[in-house]
Amino acid sequence: MLTPRTLDDLKDGFGPSDRMPLVFLGHGSPMNAIEDTPYSRAWSDLGAALPRPKAILVVSAHWMTRGTTLVDVSEMPRTIHDFYGFPDALYAENYPAHGQPELAREVVSLLASHHGEGDDTWGLDHGAWSVLKFLYPEADVPVFQVSIDMSRDLDYQLEIGRTLSQLRDRGVLILGSGNVVHNLRAMSYAGKPHDFALAFDQLFTDRLTDRDFAALGNRAGLGSLLQMAHPTVDHYLPALTIAGASDVRDDLTFMTDSIDLASVSMRSFVFHAA
Repeated sequence: MLTPRTLDDLKDGFGPSDRMPLVFLGHGSPMNAIEDTPYSRAWSDLGAALPRPKAILVVSAHWMTRGTTLVDVSEMPRTIHDFYGFPDALYAENYPAHGQPELAREVVSLLASHHGEGDDTWGLDHGAWSVLKFLYPEADVPVFQVSIDMSRDLDYQLEIGRTLSQLRDRGVLILGSGNVVHNLRAMSYAGKPHDFALAFDQLFTDRLTDRDFAALGNRAGLGSLLQMAHPTVDHYLPALTIAGASDVRDDLTFMTDSIDLASVSMRSFVFHAA
């Protein structure tokens, strides 16, 4: 069982280690990218504490594929504004980071058993750039995305994480972006958090702390609570990638653990060298 810490414990940095942390951020509304919120401030604080990676690999809830795991091999990933009905200022956002084609092609080979394929048409969706702009605001670290295969079950994404974990020792920061609870149908601007949102967020936290990742990847075991927390599981899967990439040498830090809009968990966490 892990003993979780808080972001305040990391304000002085992560200490000397050649092994990169693993980060999962609950990204929530795209408006967090242009507003001063507790979440955007926490992402900036985390960015100030994180070591500088050689590259960033992002698994975002917003790049979904079926039957394959795509890896963005483009030289200059485009900034994708994959949302509708928001202010013009949000569509003007640009995150001009370079890609890392050579490493990305290595990841394609690494994921061969998971139907890995290269892709140069995607870029950085808002699950990626809306948080990266706070972590590394100069956009001066190469970054590329890896898709999530929606045709496979939950535990498959744990396997993806285990496969990618070796990149940590090569200076690659693996970043997952989604939400531990994400039910847009149940959103409320006035109401308190739904009981199901609090329950699933707590269950996830307890299992993650216990390193019982198999339980987090067991759809049948999670039962109807999973369906209420995630009518579709796209925002859940990146959290499993990050869990799968961790091991017993890691400490665990939680941050931004509130429920937003009654049904969106903003809980974020970092696995890092003890």
